[in-house]
Formats: sequence, structure tokens, C-alpha cells
Amino acid sequence: MARIPEPDATPDGPAFEGRLLARPDDEIVDQGVGFDLRTLVSRRAVLSLVGIGVGTVALAACSAAATTGSSSTGASSSTPAPGESSTTDATTGAAGEIPDETSGPYPADGTNGVNILEESGIVRSDITSSLDGGTTVEGVPLSLTFSVADMANGDAPFEGVAVYAWQCDADGRYSMYSEGVEDETYLRGVQIADANGQVAFRTIVPGCYSGRWTHIHFEIYENAAAATTGANAIAISQLAFPQDMLDAVYALDTYPGSAGNLARIGGIGNDNVFGDGHDLQLGTFTGTAASGYSGSLAIGVDTTTDATLSQPPGADGGRGPRP
Repeated sequence: MARIPEPDATPDGPAFEGRLLARPDDEIVDQGVGFDLRTLVSRRAVLSLVGIGVGTVALAACSAAATTGSSSTGASSSTPAPGESSTTDATTGAAGEIPDETSGPYPADGTNGVNILEESGIVRSDITSSLDGGTTVEGVPLSLTFSVADMANGDAPFEGVAVYAWQCDADGRYSMYSEGVEDETYLRGVQIADANGQVAFRTIVPGCYSGRWTHIHFEIYENAAAATTGANAIAISQLAFPQDMLDAVYALDTYPGSAGNLARIGGIGNDNVFGDGHDLQLGTFTGTAASGYSGSLAIGVDTTTDATLSQPPGADGGRGPRP
């Protein structure tokens, strides 16, 4: 195991690469998302962090390479092959402001107990492993791209926003919360939008647990410095998946119980989050359950409106929406 670098002693306190530590009593690898991002500007610093338990660190402007397939940026007129999802019309920009949705009871953003945004290594594109490089989840590979538009500035690409995404695993469990995976940190990550307003994640297709249509949560922050607590989010929403894709994925043994849970919902229109409309939240996907999928979602963010921070289920006596 590589040695964890020691901070330098300065008159103003401990420092690394000439920068004072945000949390001087903690190790360099535990300084949080802001420190990670400033460290990433130096390739030498990036290489020094790789291998000391940070996990997969990516430069903020880099996109994750697609595991299989490619994103669809237009309408598809072909008939999907068996097991392949259909595609829908997509444009370079969002058709409207992304609906605000609950962050659920498992955000790990500081609003409900734990806060992974304070952990070093959270800025990463590949979220399939825990931050310490330990457990890697199993499931159908998914390369996912979010394209964020700044509606207050003529739908220009929203360069520099931070996107925090999290989801359940193939068994419907959320790391840091669900029984048996409380000490895991997989399927959570932050990326910073490039000049095209885009961020990319390598993940898996989530499982379907009882009572909710399959989804991925995400929060958007105005910049990297703000991505320290969910209270700072300028948008909170969820991405939805098309049923034909899910039917193919959930036929696999990797997703026990998901097919039955999805069937009991009776369609996305019956979901208590997407039931009031999901057109702006339904992702576009190409690929197969055998080889993996590539997906995208255009997200419109209007900074002239306030984000609605939904309370997690149980916070209001059990009347809140499911996660």
C-alpha cells in the first residue's frame, strides 16, 4: 500500500502542495470535495493521490468512456432488437425546467445524517466501487451522461456546475444506509460540468425495490465549492428508466426480485414520484442487457426559481414520498 503523504508544517498550519488543509486534524485523503478539486488541477498531485485509497479520481472536465454502446442524440426510427431499449427524441437542450423531487431518506449529503460530500475521492466518474477501492457492485453496465442547461442564460451549457448522483444497487440497497452495506460508499459520485455542460458517470442499471419505479437521484450545485451539503443544491431531481429496457435487465439473475417489484407498480404512471409527469426525467438509452447501456438526460436548471428541498420519508410522520 502506498504511503499516505504527510502535510507540510507552515506558520499558518498544516498544508499540502502549498495549500492549507481544510481539516488540519485529519489526513490529506480526508479533506473533502473542495480539496479534491483543487488537487486535481495538478497532474502530479492527482498521481500522488491515486493508490492511497482515494478510489477512481477523474479530472473534472473529462468524460467517462462508454462501457458499451453510444448515446443517442436524435430520434431512432429502427425497431429495437429483443432485449434492447427503444430510444426517444432528444435535443441538445432541455425542453423545460427539471422537476424538483424528493432526495429520499438516503442522500448522504449532510441533510439526513451522514455526508459523503465531505469524503476525499467523491469527485469521480466511475461510481461502481466504494471509495476505499473495496466492494465493486455487480450489474448491467451503464454509461450515463447528464447535459445541464442554464435556463436563466438562454439555455447555455451550464459549465462548472457540480452534479452529485446516487442510486441503489442491483438488490435495491443504498450504500451507507441499507442493512449490510452501511460501511460501503459505492454508487455515489460527483462530477463537474465541462464547457458543454456535461458530466458523465460509469455505473450500473439500478435494481427495483418495492414501491418505487427504477430511478437515479441527482443534485445540482452552482459550483464545486457549494457541493458540501444538500442544503446548497439549486436543483434536486430523479432520472427515470423506460420499461422495455428494465424488462430486459430484470430478466437476469443479477437482479433478484426487481421484475416482481416493477410489475407490482403497474407502470411508471403509478409511481408516487413520476406519476404526476415524467417527460423531462425519462432518460434516452441505447444498448442491450447482455452488453450494457449508454444513456443521457438533458436537464434544464433555472436559477431564478428556488429548489424545493423535499423532506425524506418519515420526516413528516411517515407521510412523505418514498425514496
